[in-house]
Amino acid sequence: MLRLNGVRLLALCLPLAATPAAFAQIKIAVVDTQAALAETAEIKKAQADLEAKFKPRQEQFQKLQKELQAIQQQLETLGNKLTPQAQNEMNLQAQRKQRELQRFSEDLQADVDRERNEILSRASQRLKAVIDKLAEEKGLDLVFDLNDTVYHKAALDITKEATAAYDKAYPVK
Repeated sequence: MLRLNGVRLLALCLPLAATPAAFAQIKIAVVDTQAALAETAEIKKAQADLEAKFKPRQEQFQKLQKELQAIQQQLETLGNKLTPQAQNEMNLQAQRKQRELQRFSEDLQADVDRERNEILSRASQRLKAVIDKLAEEKGLDLVFDLNDTVYHKAALDITKEATAAYDKAYPVK
């Protein structure tokens, strides 16, 4: 992937290499899109909202875990004292509880992932528009994602500016 990005950059800059003066005028910046998004007020609020929304289900999950642990502990402490039929019944109860816990966990994770992905997708599109506008305002010719660069000078990093511009463009309600 790094090689492909390097090839793209080379293909983009090769025609400009013939004219050193034109090449010297190209203005480049880098932005860490992940960090810029993570620091926006919108994403911070969305994270807090997600945690609050799913807290009751997380608590229910923890309750199911405790119930399963209680059954398993009973099996360990009473195992030899129980009749084979009672022991078998407790084992079946533990298996049912384990399946219930597994399904609950998978459903909870899928719901959290789905909502998080929707939020990030919308915010990513907005951030792209903000970066485009910021690049136009600053007269930039190229903006690279920090994760695709091997080296850059700190002065080229516009991540904080992108976050500030995002928060200004999309204030939290």
